[in-house]
Amino acid sequence: MRVRRSDEPSSPDLSAEATSRFLGGLELIRRGEYFAAHEELELAWRAAPAAERDFFQGLVHVAVAWYQAGRGRQVGTERQLVKAIRRLTQYAPSHRGLDLDALLGQLRRALQVAQAERVEHAVRIDLDAVELVEEQE
Repeated sequence: MRVRRSDEPSSPDLSAEATSRFLGGLELIRRGEYFAAHEELELAWRAAPAAERDFFQGLVHVAVAWYQAGRGRQVGTERQLVKAIRRLTQYAPSHRGLDLDALLGQLRRALQVAQAERVEHAVRIDLDAVELVEEQE
């Protein structure tokens, strides 16, 4: 995924620890370790400037949605996806190197799948990896 960084307004600086937690959380999502990703991203969210807390909390909701889906929890998955979409939309098209337009598209498709799957066992959602885009200077 690629985005034009010129579309992205400048972001407040993050501490080294928050940046590490953010990047670590994204890597954990890529590896399918959603519970651990939620923990890392929550630490980044707590350390983030007020103007970016919704962004980080939105990513926490992404990790929790995938975790809930993997456990077959349809209602929990739907709720987390709705929260993630609501919190991340304001930062589109991209923020901190994430192609949010693409991620939001994945979340909306996952929400449609979760809402259409009205069985009590597993909600199966095949997710594209959340991917950092190459930052252009």
